[in-house]
Amino acid sequence: MREYCTGIWQARYFWTHLALSDLRSRWRRSYLGVFWSLLQPLGLALLLALVFSRLLHADIGIYAPYILSGIIVWDFLVSNVTGGSLSFVQADAYIKQCRHPLAIYTLRSVLGSLIALMLASLPLYAWSALILPQHIGWNWLAILSLFPLLAAIAWPLATVLAYIATRFRDLPHALGLAVQALWFISPVYFEEKLFRQGGLDLLVDYNPIYHILQIVRAPLLQGSWPTTSNYAFALGTAVLLTLLAWLVGRKAERKVIFYL
Repeated sequence: MREYCTGIWQARYFWTHLALSDLRSRWRRSYLGVFWSLLQPLGLALLLALVFSRLLHADIGIYAPYILSGIIVWDFLVSNVTGGSLSFVQADAYIKQCRHPLAIYTLRSVLGSLIALMLASLPLYAWSALILPQHIGWNWLAILSLFPLLAAIAWPLATVLAYIATRFRDLPHALGLAVQALWFISPVYFEEKLFRQGGLDLLVDYNPIYHILQIVRAPLLQGSWPTTSNYAFALGTAVLLTLLAWLVGRKAERKVIFYL
C-alpha cells in the first residue's frame, strides 16, 4: 500500500496535467469560458427555486441557496459516479503504455470536478452573505471541510466503479438509473422537513448525502456548525469506500489491461 501511494505521488505532475487539460477542453472555444461553471448552476437554481417556492410556499431568498447547494454537490457526485466509472476506459491509451497506478486516472476525474465545484460554490457564498448576513461567523470555516471530505468519498467510489465498468460496460448505463433513484430519496432539492412530515426520517437520518449537504447548509442557511453525526457519516462513508477500493484494486488492477 505504501509503495502504491508513493507511485501516485511520483506521478503527480502527470495526473495534475491531465486534470487541467480536461478543464481547458471543457471551456475551449467558449466566450464565457470558466464563468459557465458559475452561471449554469446559479441559473438552474433560480429557475427551480422560483417554481418550488410557489408550490411549497417557501421564501425564495432562502430556498434558492438551499437548491443551489444541492445542485453543486449533487453534480459533483454524479460526475464522479458516471464519468469516474469510465476513467480506465477513456485512459486506455495511457494505461497500455505506462505503468502508473490506475488510481491516478480516477483521481484525475475527481480533481477536475473538485475545481469546478469550488468555482460553482462562489455564487452560493455570495448569495448567502447577501440574504443571510446574520449567519456569517466562525461557523463558515466548516465549509472548507466539505471539499476534502467530498474528494475522500468520490475518489474511492469512482475507483471501485471504474474497475467494475472496465469488465462490465453496461454499468455506466445502469448507474444513470441508480443515480436518478437516489435523487428522489435524498433531500437535494426538497427540504428535509418534507421527508420527516411524510414519515421518511430514515431517508434523512441514515442518508450520507444529507449529512454531506449539511456540512455546507448548516453554516450558510442555519448559522450553526455541522453536527458530529454529519461528520461521522461523511467520514465513515469515506473510510468504507477507501477500504472497498483497496480490496477490489488488489485483485482487479492487474486484470484491467486485459479488458481494455
